[in-house]
Amino acid sequence: MLPSDDKPLVLIVDDDDVFRIRLCRAMAQRDWDVSDASSGEEALAIARERSPDLVLVDLKMPGMGGLDLVPQLRELDSSMAIIVLTGYGSIPTTISAMKRGANHYMSKPADAEQVLAAYESLNSTAEEAEIPAAVPSLARVEWEHMQRVMADCGGNISQAARLLGIHRRSLQRKLSKYPPVR
Repeated sequence: MLPSDDKPLVLIVDDDDVFRIRLCRAMAQRDWDVSDASSGEEALAIARERSPDLVLVDLKMPGMGGLDLVPQLRELDSSMAIIVLTGYGSIPTTISAMKRGANHYMSKPADAEQVLAAYESLNSTAEEAEIPAAVPSLARVEWEHMQRVMADCGGNISQAARLLGIHRRSLQRKLSKYPPVR
C-alpha cells in the first residue's frame, strides 16, 4: 500500500501472521494507512523510514520481543502512540511495558474497534476523556484473570493452578467465592 499523507499510519508488529493480516485489513477498512512487520528488527526499520502515528506491538516474539522494542521505538519518536498487545497478560508485564514507554496495554485477541477506542482515549484531553465510574479492585482483577486462565485451560483446575503458580486447592477456593465487588 502506498503511503498517504492525509491518513494516519499504523504499524502492526506481530509474529502471528493470521492475526497481523486480519488486523491490517481491519485498520485499512477504517481508513488508516497500514504497515506491518513480523519482527522487532523489521519494525524498527519501518518506524525509522515512516514514523507511524500508532504502533501495535506483540509482547512475545522470537528475537526482539515487545518489551525490548518499545523503548527503541520511543527513542525514535516520542510522539508515537504505542500499544502493547499480548495473550499473556499479567500485572508485572503491564507495569514493565508502561515503564519502558508503552502508552497502553491490551489483551489479545483485540479487534480494530478496541484498538481505535484505546488510541482515541490516548489522544483526548483530560476534560474529554471518559472517566470510569469505578476502577475495579485488585481482588476483582485477580478473580477475572483466574477465570480467563481457567477458560484457556478448558476448565482443567490443575493446569490452571500450575500456570498461575498457586496450589490447586487455593485456586478452587478463590474461584468458588462470588466475584469481588468492583
